[in-house]
Amino acid sequence: MKPKEILLNTQHEKDLVDEFGDDHVTSSYETPLRPDAFDMSDDEKIKQIEGHFREIMNIMGLDLNDDSLSGTPKRVAKMFVKEVFSGLNPANKPHARLFENKYKYDQMLVEKDITFYSHCEHHFVPIFGKVHVAYISSGKVIGLSKINRIVQYYAKRPQVQERLTVQISKELQKALNTEDVGVVVDATHLCVASRGVGDTNSKTGTAYFMGKFKENQTKNEFLNYINSK
Repeated sequence: MKPKEILLNTQHEKDLVDEFGDDHVTSSYETPLRPDAFDMSDDEKIKQIEGHFREIMNIMGLDLNDDSLSGTPKRVAKMFVKEVFSGLNPANKPHARLFENKYKYDQMLVEKDITFYSHCEHHFVPIFGKVHVAYISSGKVIGLSKINRIVQYYAKRPQVQERLTVQISKELQKALNTEDVGVVVDATHLCVASRGVGDTNSKTGTAYFMGKFKENQTKNEFLNYINSK
C-alpha cells in the first residue's frame, strides 16, 4: 500500500505549527504512527527514502556525481530504516525473559549511566545522554542487558525526551511485572546546541516514578545513588 501523503490540510493544523514553532509538544506517550506504517517492506522504504533524499541533496545544489556524495542517499536511507529509527518497528522490540528472584533480593536494583542516542522529532537532529533505571522486584528479574535493550529500542525513533522517559518506564513496568519502577533521563539536544539558540552547555532532565518510587524515601535513595560518583 502506498503511504498517504501528509499535508497541512486545514487552517487549524497550520495554526498549531505557527503556535508551537520549535517548542516541544506531544499529545501522547505513544509514538504517533499511521495504521499502514509497516505495510511497506524495509527494502522498499530504503529505496524510496534514497530517492527522496537524493532529490533533497539536488535541491541544495550538491553535486551527486562527486565520489564522496554519490553514495550518500542510500547510506542515509539504510541508516534511517535499519539503525537510528529501527525502534519504530515492533518486530525489533526486545523480548524480556523473566527469571525467578532466587536470591530473594527485595531492595532496589539500579542500573545507571545507560548511554543512548536518539533524534528530536521536530528537527531530526540528535539527542544523546544517559538513562538511569531502578526497580524493586515483585518476585521476578530480567537480565541486565535487557534493560539496556529496552532503552535503545525506544531511543531509536524520532523522540521527545518526555515521551522517551515514559515509554521506557512503562515498558519496564510491564516487562518486570512490577509497579515499582523509576527512570531518570539526562540529555543534550542538538536542536538547542547546534542550531536555534546555540546553547552548548545546557542539559535537559526528565524523570518518571511509579509505585514505591513515588515515596520520598525510595525516590531520594535512587536519586542519591545516581548522583554519587
